[in-house]
Amino acid sequence: MEKKRIGFDLLVFEDEGELSQNDQKLLSAAVAARKNAYAPYSRFKVGAAALLENGEVVIGNNQENASYPSGLCAERVAVFQAGARFPGVAIVSVAISAASEDHVTDMPAAPCGNCRQAIMEYEHKQQSPISILMKAEKGPIFKCNAMEEILPLAFNSSFLGDS
Repeated sequence: MEKKRIGFDLLVFEDEGELSQNDQKLLSAAVAARKNAYAPYSRFKVGAAALLENGEVVIGNNQENASYPSGLCAERVAVFQAGARFPGVAIVSVAISAASEDHVTDMPAAPCGNCRQAIMEYEHKQQSPISILMKAEKGPIFKCNAMEEILPLAFNSSFLGDS
């Protein structure tokens, strides 16, 4: 038997002033998108903004549905919209902003498993990392340099014979 450890470095920023101007703008777009989320059931609004290599920013927000499995998370809305509107253009970074309508959030919410897998698909397809920024209403801002860092041992098309 061989034992291996899988981990990653998480960058933690105390405030937005520590971020690059591009990251600040991307987070601002995610916050604006969050405010327009449709979340009448969970009352937990999430906004996402994807920065593309051509400079375009594509936004998304969570869209809930009374039939719970039918809704979509903000991250997938943004990433799928980017893929539909700008096919072949790489995603550089995704910023995520989350807030509850019932209490103040002070820790960033990481993407759910479905969103991690969806972003990982684009990272694998474009063969370049997608950094992830995460912010709550208050508190620290988290950043990781690639989705594969927070989704180790990810399933991808290589398992299907398409390497």
